[in-house]
Amino acid sequence: VQLQASGGGLVQAGGSLRLSCAASGRTVSTYSMGWFRQAPGKEREFVASITGTGANTYYADFVKGRFAISRDNAKNTVYLQMNSLKPEDTAVYYCAADRGPAYSDPRLYDYWGQGTLVTVSS
Repeated sequence: VQLQASGGGLVQAGGSLRLSCAASGRTVSTYSMGWFRQAPGKEREFVASITGTGANTYYADFVKGRFAISRDNAKNTVYLQMNSLKPEDTAVYYCAADRGPAYSDPRLYDYWGQGTLVTVSS
């Protein structure tokens, strides 16, 4: 599976962005997808994940109520809608794919996109 993340950019605090992750190479509906982020000097951390059918979604506590993950399997694309952005959300955001049950542990994902930078100014 090849993954291409896009949609990052510079936004003011309180603003919104929608990230996209386009997948190719396999039938992506059979893969759970996750979004992770990594800020400078910090470890990569879980943001959100979604099962292959989209029936189940999971979120890190710090994004609950602000971010929403979704997928359109007809377009082989997963989205991360980010609202009420805060400066501490600044990071490179990565999408990942795996055949498992939408893990929160990045070590369990087999396929990764290249990352897209999100910068939130105060």
